[in-house]
This record gives sequence, C-alpha cells and structure tokens, in this order.
Amino acid sequence: MTLTQLQYTIAVAEEGNFTQAAEKCFVTQPTLSMQVQKLEDELGIKLFNRNTKPITLTTIGEKIIDQAKMILKEANRMKDIVSTEKGFVGGNFRLGIIPTVMPTLLPMFLNTFIKKFPKVNLKIEELNTAAIIEELKNGKLDAGIAATPLDDVKIIEKPLYYEPFVGYIPEPHPLSKLKTLALSDLEKMDVLVLEDGHCFRDHVLKICQTPNFSHTFNLKSGSFETLIHLANDGLGMTLLPYLQTRNLTPQNAKNLRSFESPEPAREISLIYSKSQLKLPIIESLSATIESLMRGAIKFDNIKVVTPN
Repeated sequence: MTLTQLQYTIAVAEEGNFTQAAEKCFVTQPTLSMQVQKLEDELGIKLFNRNTKPITLTTIGEKIIDQAKMILKEANRMKDIVSTEKGFVGGNFRLGIIPTVMPTLLPMFLNTFIKKFPKVNLKIEELNTAAIIEELKNGKLDAGIAATPLDDVKIIEKPLYYEPFVGYIPEPHPLSKLKTLALSDLEKMDVLVLEDGHCFRDHVLKICQTPNFSHTFNLKSGSFETLIHLANDGLGMTLLPYLQTRNLTPQNAKNLRSFESPEPAREISLIYSKSQLKLPIIESLSATIESLMRGAIKFDNIKVVTPN
C-alpha cells in the first residue's frame, strides 16, 4: 500500500463520492478509483458500500480509515521534525481564529507576517472555539487563536494579549451620563449579547453575573455591528472588545465607556496541540502578533475574565 492510496481512500470516505473525492485530490476519477481498488485488493476486503448514495464505509472500512488517518498524520510529522530541527520557517500552516477576534486581529498582523515569512503558506479559517479544539486534536489545524484559558490538558496556550471590555451606551440610556462604568452599574440593565456559541457572550454574561441581573436581552446575532445598531435604536447597551472600538465612526465613538480600574479583559492566546511540531512557525507567528499588540493595547491594570 502507498500513502497516496490512503489519501485517496480517506477522501472518498469524507466526500461519500468518488468523483468529488477525485476533484478534492486533483486527479481523474478513474485514477483515484483504481488506487482505492488496489488497496482493497491488497487488504482483501471491501472498504466501501458502493451501492449506497452517498457511498458509505463498511464496518471494517471504518477501522481502516481511522488507522489510515493516523498513518498520514505521522508521515506528515516527519517533514515537520526536519523543519523544526533546521529552524526553517516555511511550509503549509493551517490556522483557525474565533469570529470575535478574526475581523480586528487579522488585518493587523497578516500583511506583516507574510512579508516577513514569505515561505509560510497560511491557510486561515474562521471557527468557534469548540471547532478549533476539535480540529487541533484531529490534526486538521496546526494552531488556533482563541480566548483562554481553556483548561484542556491536550492543548498548549500561549497568551498573545489581553483585550479589555468597553461599554457601548448611547443616549438616552440611564448609564450614558457616566464617564466610567463599574460592574455594579450593570445590575438590572438590559444588555445586548451575542448568540450562543460565541465565547465573547460567555465573557459578557460572567461580567454581568450579579444576584439582581435577570434582564439580559438575548439576541440571536453573531455580529457586533448588529448589536451597535440595535443599541443606537434604544434597545439597550452592549459590551465590545477593545479592538472592535478602534474603527467606530466619531458619532458612535462618543457612546463608549471604559470600566473602572481594574478593567475586565479577556485573554487571547495562540493555542496548539502538545504534539505539534511546527514550532518555528508558531514562535514566529506569536512574536509577530505580540509585537504589534504592545503598541495597539496599552492598559496597565486589568482583570482577566474567565467564563464558567
């Protein structure tokens, strides 16, 4: 058997279709089918139920696919071992970034990083924290950028920066007259929050977790822009991550209110599997972001919020 045969077989299992698997692997369908057939002949088993649509794995096929994924993963690690030993900063690197960080952080570091490390082929995807963790563990991602701590023994967390929370409070909201916010000011206030699945929502609910807090406005939206528009329409206040506030219009910027010191903040980290070997790229990416953030976020006294 060959690594190519394993790659083609995994593609069929994932796509449930020989034609789509061939397109994914950039080969013709007859070529892919022939290699999968050769693997089946060598093993003396049928990997797929070809009469179903989509094509499904046989019982033994499921076990073979799991093993094939492990073999390919370990084969790829050999290249990573050599690159790490040489300190080479290059090659493919798959990065996942959570939605509440991607729009503000990516434009800040991407151009600088690719100019400094042109041999790195970055493949970036926006994913929630749960998806990033899952894909780190199954080898589909090399690293992620997410809010931490995660308390996962299989994941290494390398803090990049601490991002304070800022109140967005348009007139005539009762708190709009305040120059700074205290956590106690949020009691009994309707707060516009992101939909379930966003870790930023969990941070906000933790900040607002007081005995009298029972009027949270539960909005099914994943957009800070939507929260701002609704707040401007008088439907409540909201909290924003600091970097999200840097590009507001002058009119909207007047509605920002900082918290009293120590300001609540979230920890943003570069996360990766303990078995990860692309450490030169990880270190280079981390150093690039940390350097940029030192000039972008200057808060001396913060308190990191860790959602339950």
